[in-house]
Amino acid sequence: MGVDVQQLRAFRSVVASGSVRSAAQLLGFSPSAISQQVTGLQREVGVPLLHRVGRGVEPTAAGHALAARIDTLLGELGDLDQFARGLREGRRTSVSLGYFSTLGSTWLPSIVGPLAQEFPETTLDLFVTDEFDPGRRPLPDLQLVVRPPGSPAPEGYTSLHVADDPYMVVLPSGHPLADEPEVALARLVHENWVDNDVSRGWCRRVTLDACAAVGFQPQYRIRTHDYPSATALVAAGLGITVLPSLGAVSLPDGVVARPVVDPTPVRSVYVLVHDASSQSPLVTRAVELTLAVRPGGSR
Repeated sequence: MGVDVQQLRAFRSVVASGSVRSAAQLLGFSPSAISQQVTGLQREVGVPLLHRVGRGVEPTAAGHALAARIDTLLGELGDLDQFARGLREGRRTSVSLGYFSTLGSTWLPSIVGPLAQEFPETTLDLFVTDEFDPGRRPLPDLQLVVRPPGSPAPEGYTSLHVADDPYMVVLPSGHPLADEPEVALARLVHENWVDNDVSRGWCRRVTLDACAAVGFQPQYRIRTHDYPSATALVAAGLGITVLPSLGAVSLPDGVVARPVVDPTPVRSVYVLVHDASSQSPLVTRAVELTLAVRPGGSR
């Protein structure tokens, strides 16, 4: 098809503005030039794309479908233009960062905020995931993950320890243990537990292993998929839940969080850095900011 980008832009502006005259004013062309662009596009496509309604125009069904595809194309062209500018100026124009959900309202603003300010023309591609996926394309430049201590980094990545996150028990505020400064794990053996990670990932495994060390396994009365749901159920008096301290930052009314001891379950947080990206100033700064969020870190 012999369609050019200007024809697509002209048509999309007509659809958005509702008339050829409005599109011409917005794009800085004459109405006749816009009309010619749209006519040429309709000729190439071979079906009507617009029909008149009063003094304006509306897209046909085919016009609606084409407009949606044009939005995707124009977005990709914008990304390509930004990428080309970065190549000319010798800089990266995007960084891909994966993180697990509890970091979204805790660490992420302290990492992404400075990056956005210091690299204003950079696109920050963020995604949430609990596991590293070697089949993901493109591979992330950085990913924050919970991993067993000493486990090897994925191929092509370097693993840097960021912090250890000790676990806490969340109790209804009227619970007999709520006034204790800390709670021995064995004292929770007869409690009704609310599960908060039914994916059976490493975060959950840490809790189960600690319980096994003192001779029991939790009796889960309710199984949920996330920390906010679990703590809300605790507030309703339906049980207790044990979760990492990062997950206990924002708790509902009616609950208290106490450190778990004897033993304390701990999950280890790492940042995986793609070796191919590690020398980029953008990625280097992202790593610096990530390491600074840990207790005792400094920016």
